Amino acid sequence: MSNHSEKPANARDDWTIDQGWSDYTADEHAVWDLLYKRQMDVLPGRAAPEFLEGLKALDLGKGGIPEFEAMSDELEALTGWRVVAVPGLVPDEVFFDHLANRRFPAGQFIRKRNELDYLQEPDVFHDVFGHVPMLTNPVFADYMEAYGKGGLRSLDFAALKNLAALYWYTVEFGLIQTDEGLRIYGAGIVSSKTESIFALEDPSPNRIGFDLERLMKTDYRIDDFQQTYFVIDSYEQLFDATVKTDFAPIYDRMQGKFALKPEDVVADDAVITRGSQAYAKAGGRLAPVDGGK
Repeated sequence: MSNHSEKPANARDDWTIDQGWSDYTADEHAVWDLLYKRQMDVLPGRAAPEFLEGLKALDLGKGGIPEFEAMSDELEALTGWRVVAVPGLVPDEVFFDHLANRRFPAGQFIRKRNELDYLQEPDVFHDVFGHVPMLTNPVFADYMEAYGKGGLRSLDFAALKNLAALYWYTVEFGLIQTDEGLRIYGAGIVSSKTESIFALEDPSPNRIGFDLERLMKTDYRIDDFQQTYFVIDSYEQLFDATVKTDFAPIYDRMQGKFALKPEDVVADDAVITRGSQAYAKAGGRLAPVDGGK
């Protein structure tokens, strides 16, 4: 989501653009393959089974950057979703409208080799590898549509920050409890080698059971690993909480503000892990190396 107001000249009214698949260079396809291999070295045993099944269903590891139209034909046959190319972040109302109509907006550029570990704006690897496999799961696919429809309704309230927190802590950085233990389903984690390990295994972050309103009043990090991860019991729990909740009273209570900091743990939390916050206290990504030398 974004507050961009100027539509690029090459974008259509709905902000979609041509993917330009034939314009990718051999090195750009090679970067996709490198990123894919790096993630598949760490995700088995860490990623949710539904994510791994989605990778296989869409054959995203067959080599090179996927062609959106062909991939969308396969995805649409499974859950009715398609992937559309957009020029980076798009206005909130455009983003919500795409989701509400089962279209996932994806960036079409790919990061450079010196940006493999951290990229500020989502690229095609984050958007396609990270997000699209979960759209093959019928319940999660329905949740994403419901989120888009709820987003369109939220435009009548001063609540975008709170609704963005819901997306952030589930779609981007969500964990799920399985019979085999905690697993990753959030795109921001599964597309990052280092955060895939950090989110599950590091003692620093909190891991707290999902509670819709508690989550929506919690601020979040956009520049580093999360200080708290929220854990759902099932995708049905996530979907039900979204479609069966009257958000208007929540918006009225929150007034577009966050009442909790990213590291907070409160009395009513279902605490799975109370983190040390050592990573954040040390400075996180910007911490000095070797004492600053």
